[in-house]
Amino acid sequence: MKKALFSTLFIIAIIFAMIYAFIYYVPISEGYRSGELIKFSHKGVVVKTWEGEISQGISGAQIFTFSVLDKNAAVIAKLKEYQGNYVKVTYVERFATFPWLGDTKYFITEIEKETSPHFRN
Repeated sequence: MKKALFSTLFIIAIIFAMIYAFIYYVPISEGYRSGELIKFSHKGVVVKTWEGEISQGISGAQIFTFSVLDKNAAVIAKLKEYQGNYVKVTYVERFATFPWLGDTKYFITEIEKETSPHFRN
């Protein structure tokens, strides 16, 4: 009886580990987005995650929401610094997410400050 219980628990743990590895390490797509960084916050009650929004239009009709992993401290620092500016971000889209990773499937890996196409001289 104990052997069957431990075997079942072991199989469940292996399946969970495989699902987690697939979600965390296998991206669906990688790409770039640019726009005005309008929101960046550290939110959550039990688990805190970094979440943000980029406005991709003049009227804010198209909003790109994203998350940032805690391990990307340099990206987090730049996002705090570039708040309110026009930025270009590199992102990875995952199949799904877990609550302790972030709210969205889009995770920012790099950021650079850009000149806004709306206010070029």
